[in-house]
Amino acid sequence: MKKKIGILFLLGLVGIFLVLASCDHIIENATINRTYNNLKKIPKNKVGLVLGTSNRLVGGGSNPFYTNRIKATLELFKAGKIDYILVSGDNSTQYYNEPTVFKKDLIRGGIPSEKIFLDYAGFRTLDSMVRAKFIFGLDSVTIISQKFHNERAIYIAEQKGLYAIGYNAEDLSIKYGLKVHLREYFARVKVFIDLALNTQPKFYGEKIEIN
Repeated sequence: MKKKIGILFLLGLVGIFLVLASCDHIIENATINRTYNNLKKIPKNKVGLVLGTSNRLVGGGSNPFYTNRIKATLELFKAGKIDYILVSGDNSTQYYNEPTVFKKDLIRGGIPSEKIFLDYAGFRTLDSMVRAKFIFGLDSVTIISQKFHNERAIYIAEQKGLYAIGYNAEDLSIKYGLKVHLREYFARVKVFIDLALNTQPKFYGEKIEIN
């Protein structure tokens, strides 16, 4: 009996590994040559879509994922690779507002406020991609986040009819970003579940023109 349980447990682990690896492989292969590290090589887009995250870590320190996305956004704008910025993030409570925090730091970095648009309903990457197309009327966009996040966002965008490329903000080493990278494997599985179920954004709302 114990042997059978052990075999079933092992098969379950192998099954989980295969699902995680397959979803990761599909997304990675589908987004080859769609993300850029070189500022000179990335094509120009009207709008850069920076994906939100908290500016602070749970322990209270500065979040390097946030800091590096701010830096990457400033680089793109100042190099003339984007004309406008759409910040999409979580604004689920009055005490947590990712888009507004991003906007303040982007303005502090030298970007005019009238060039920055905010999507307060970007609760998930899927929401951000769908809303970029159907609320903000975009046909193409440059996504700004870390490479692993850009790949997933580009894949979702493609499935929703939005052409996207990504500018890769600096990532963290495995030593410091292990938890986030492990979580990404499961997030990629969730992509296919959402697509199969035709999951919709939490909110749509009135259309907003970026100009």
